[in-house]
Amino acid sequence: MVHHSRCPLCKNDQIIPFARCTDYLVSKEEFQLCRCSECTFVFTQDYPEESEIEKYYDSEEYISHTDSRRTAFEKAYHLVRRIMLKRKISLMMRTSRLKTGTILDIGSGTGHFLSAVRDKRWKITGIESSQKARDYSLRELGVEVLPPEKITSIPAKSFDCITMWHVLEHFHDPFTYLTEVIRLLKPGGKCIIALPNCSSADAIHYNRNWAAFDVPRHLWHFTPVTFNLFISAAGLKIKIVRRLPFDVFYISVLSEKNKGSRFNLFTGMLKGLWFSFQTLFSRGKCSSLIYILVPVEPAVPS
Repeated sequence: MVHHSRCPLCKNDQIIPFARCTDYLVSKEEFQLCRCSECTFVFTQDYPEESEIEKYYDSEEYISHTDSRRTAFEKAYHLVRRIMLKRKISLMMRTSRLKTGTILDIGSGTGHFLSAVRDKRWKITGIESSQKARDYSLRELGVEVLPPEKITSIPAKSFDCITMWHVLEHFHDPFTYLTEVIRLLKPGGKCIIALPNCSSADAIHYNRNWAAFDVPRHLWHFTPVTFNLFISAAGLKIKIVRRLPFDVFYISVLSEKNKGSRFNLFTGMLKGLWFSFQTLFSRGKCSSLIYILVPVEPAVPS
C-alpha cells in the first residue's frame, strides 16, 4: 500500500481525514481520503501499489473499458458517449485551430475517441494501460494503441494536441505524464484534460457516496484551485476551462446506486438536473471540468 505522510502536492505534513469511501465496484473495501490543511488537495490514502491495482479494475461494470449494453443505464451511457465524441472532436479542432493534425490520447480506453478522430483524417496515437482495452481497440476498431512504457520512445514535439479524458486521476505518478506532455507537444500545441471536480454540487451532496471518488482507482481528487496548483508545479498553465455537461447525470445515477436507492436511475437523473441548474450560476459547481493547457513559456532574462 502507498501511504503519504506529506501532501503529494505541496509537501505539507499537516494532512487530515476527509472522508472514508467504499469501493462499490469491485472489492467493497474502504479507503481513506485525506485533505491537506495547507493547499486543500484531496487524495486517496493507503492505496494499492501500481503492480497490484489491476485487480480493482476487473469488473464487467467498468464500462469505460467494455462495450456492454445489457441495461438501460449502459445503453444510455453509450448514447451519450456518441454525443460526447462529437463534442470532444469539435472542442479539439476549435482548440487546435486545425482541420487535420497529430493527436495523442493518453488513457484511450477502448479506442472510440481515437477512431472518431481518425475519421476526421487526423494522425492518431494512443496510450492505454489495460491489455484488454488495447486488444479490443485493435480487434474491433483497427486502432493500435501503445502500452504506457512506450510513451518515452515517442519523438519530442510530435503532437498538435494531447488529450486525457478522465485518466490523470488514475496515474500513480501523474507528474511524469505531464512532463511527457510538455516534451511531446509541438510549439503552439494544446493539452486537453477532463477531470471530476470534488468541490462540485453533486460531490458535496453525496459526500462519501459520490461515485467519482471511485476508490482506489481514483488516487487524486482535484478542484479547480488544486488542479491549477498541480499543473503550475509541472510547468503548465490553464488557458481555458469548459464544462462537461452530461457527466453529472452519470455520476448522480451511480451515486444513488451507492446509497442503495431503489430508483437510482430516476432519482439520479432528477438530481442531476438540479445540479446542472446550479452550474448555470457557478462553473465551479460542475461535476466535471475540461481544462485546456499550454506549457509555461520560459522567462526572458532581463
